[in-house]
Amino acid sequence: MPVQPREPSVTVQLSSPESLMQPVPYAHVAIGTGTRHVHVAGQISRDARGRALAPGDLAGQVAHALRNTGAGLRSAGAGFGDVVRLTFYVTDWSPEKIEAFMAGVQEVGEELGLPQPMPPSSLIGVDHLFEPDVLVEVEATAVTD
Repeated sequence: MPVQPREPSVTVQLSSPESLMQPVPYAHVAIGTGTRHVHVAGQISRDARGRALAPGDLAGQVAHALRNTGAGLRSAGAGFGDVVRLTFYVTDWSPEKIEAFMAGVQEVGEELGLPQPMPPSSLIGVDHLFEPDVLVEVEATAVTD
């Protein structure tokens, strides 16, 4: 069942100063004026029973990890429009993987109400994550109210 995207947040403003206008799919700055902070722990591509989803498929794992991140946000009364920071950890990162990575983001962008551009984001390459089949982990910080 598709998730109903939330209205754009009034507590988060995204921007990019001209001096930082590099061709990236995210804003460089987020200003959060709310008082309630929501931190979603690293989410991976697993279902509610812990079963691996999209094994070996970076795009699929990005999409599922973002869905799980969205579920965490919703459980706290937040959505991606409230996010001031996303951090992606990707195993064995190389620039050639950006197409698959972005395909996963685009797959769920509309479904989850990801703002365009996305909130400030970091993509950090790591040797491995806690399980050998996990290719990506996503953390989110949001500000509401």
